[in-house]
Amino acid sequence: MKPPYDITPTILKQITTIAQKLGEVNATYLNKQKPQLRKENRIKTIHSSLQIEGNTLTEEQITALLENKKIVGPKKDILEVLNAIKVYENLGKYKFHSEKSFLKAHSELMTGLIESAGKYRTKGVGIVKGNQVEHVAPPYENVLFLMNDLFSYLEKSDDLTLIKSCVFHYEMEFIHPFLDGNGRMGRLWQTLILLNEYPVFEFLPFETLISQTQKEYYKALSLSDKSGKSTIFIEYMLDVIDKSLADLLKFNNRTLKEIDRLEYFIQLKIKTFTRKDYMNTFKDISSATASRDLKKGIALEMFESVGEHNKTKYILKK
Repeated sequence: MKPPYDITPTILKQITTIAQKLGEVNATYLNKQKPQLRKENRIKTIHSSLQIEGNTLTEEQITALLENKKIVGPKKDILEVLNAIKVYENLGKYKFHSEKSFLKAHSELMTGLIESAGKYRTKGVGIVKGNQVEHVAPPYENVLFLMNDLFSYLEKSDDLTLIKSCVFHYEMEFIHPFLDGNGRMGRLWQTLILLNEYPVFEFLPFETLISQTQKEYYKALSLSDKSGKSTIFIEYMLDVIDKSLADLLKFNNRTLKEIDRLEYFIQLKIKTFTRKDYMNTFKDISSATASRDLKKGIALEMFESVGEHNKTKYILKK
């Protein structure tokens, strides 16, 4: 059975703007990113996702653990981070539509933290915020059936991947299949679903924005619960993805060096181009920076120039 949700004008607009930003991402070198950016974003992802769950370690401490250094901190928090590092470094081995992979990921994420790591709960659970019960999860007897149904939706539905990832995230949180680790699994699996179609999400720690908007995150979950459909949560998550892409584009354009831009540009195989053409590819650089880049490209014999001043053209060397 397909999970219920509506396609609203807001969702249609969000999908359009996200698609545009994904196009910009590919045009500004994200598909050739350096290992350093991958490492930095993994640290941000782990830090933000676990911070939502109450983990106290800083990004600096997580960096140290990633580099196999010893740190001082609560044993539970350290183990949470070590488990998360292992899972996020091996995302490629999990299959987004496989329930077996899902349970294996939970086992590796929660090993040493709960006895039932990798197993669905066998008792009732609810989510309490302050003195109020925010959500009562379905009876444990229904969990296996509900999760089977959810993974069937993942595998067989022709919904857009962006929508599907949000629907899964919400429905999994609603079912609350584990005694602990549901939040981090929802965020992890949404990343994995998106990665299947958009490799750029390896560089996109949208968990950071969720961490910064926790009230809105839980409110979107709660309002979706009350409405009986995931529409409000989809709108919230698409907004998070859109803003995260915008931040990533800004970060990417700031950190590219002249040789990075030149190497990317010549791969476009534009045989003849102007400085304006070059700047249209790298929209955030100044005309002076573009001129320095092009001068460097000539010195490296990547291309040659003909003409002078504003009539200068550049010809790619074979």
